[in-house]
Amino acid sequence: ETGVPTPISHVKLFDVPEKNYYVKDRVGEICIRGEGVFKGNLHDDIKTREAIDSEGWLHTSDIGQRTNHGAMKIIDRKNSVFKLSNGKFIAPEKIENIYIRSRFISQIYVHGNSMRDRSVALIVLDEEGVKKWLNEANNSDPVSISFETKSKLWQVVFNDMIQLGQMQHLMPHEQVKTITILKEPLTMENDLLTPTFKV
Repeated sequence: ETGVPTPISHVKLFDVPEKNYYVKDRVGEICIRGEGVFKGNLHDDIKTREAIDSEGWLHTSDIGQRTNHGAMKIIDRKNSVFKLSNGKFIAPEKIENIYIRSRFISQIYVHGNSMRDRSVALIVLDEEGVKKWLNEANNSDPVSISFETKSKLWQVVFNDMIQLGQMQHLMPHEQVKTITILKEPLTMENDLLTPTFKV
């Protein structure tokens, strides 16, 4: 819980229909207005208009739930959602948390944008899971596997992800349509991760 508002600020919840959060259910985007709220970004009117609406409410992108005691509890982030070109919304973290359960995956990043009607996933394979599969397929050396075996592995990994998604009731538009298998892990050292662990 984040506590209650200070006397010099006002807090209000706003509907976030794309994530199914509505004020009538005591949940929504936390917005703040008052003396202690910043007035805008220096020399950046566009970012200011993105953050502060015409009525002076600062949109925090935090999804909050009002408790019975009047306090606010942060339960989600608004920005963890993106819209596809077909108008459907995707919550990548939710999808990543399902696919990461695959025995073949050690890291995953789901991406999409409003220019495409589908999302894609970048994945780093789990060595142990792949070795076990190769042993089952009578090919114990991951370095010398043939193109045909690599293609089959890609299909096995993809099918496993889709099956996990179906078991967790992902909608068809939430399932990734293609995957790219990365050759190295996502780390800060190779600049594939930021210091805040974002891809």
